[in-house]
Amino acid sequence: MFQRYFQDTERRDCFSFNIFVETLKQIMAKYLKYTKNFYFVFTVLFVMWMIFIDSNDIVSHFKLRSKLNELEKQKEFYQERKEKIKVEREELLSNFELLEKFARERYLMKRKTEDLYVIMEE
Repeated sequence: MFQRYFQDTERRDCFSFNIFVETLKQIMAKYLKYTKNFYFVFTVLFVMWMIFIDSNDIVSHFKLRSKLNELEKQKEFYQERKEKIKVEREELLSNFELLEKFARERYLMKRKTEDLYVIMEE
């Protein structure tokens, strides 16, 4: 009885495998005409290579593009800051009183006759 059961399951497995193989053959026959063309296969492989494998693939390209945009924003920020500093510098160099005030506040400079006391807040 067990032998008969195993024989039936082998037949069913073999039958389902044959159906799978036949379906696969039909699908392959449908698309085989494209795979026989060398240029088509080469183009597909080349595109796959460029998209996923190459060092300049699409993912790296998008990452680099976003980094470039971020750096351009930083460039604009620093250029604006540079312009502000240039304006302040010109203003300081043209006005002696502002220059003296800037030196006293920023660099704690004093005249020879003055005493300087620095008060630190805790």
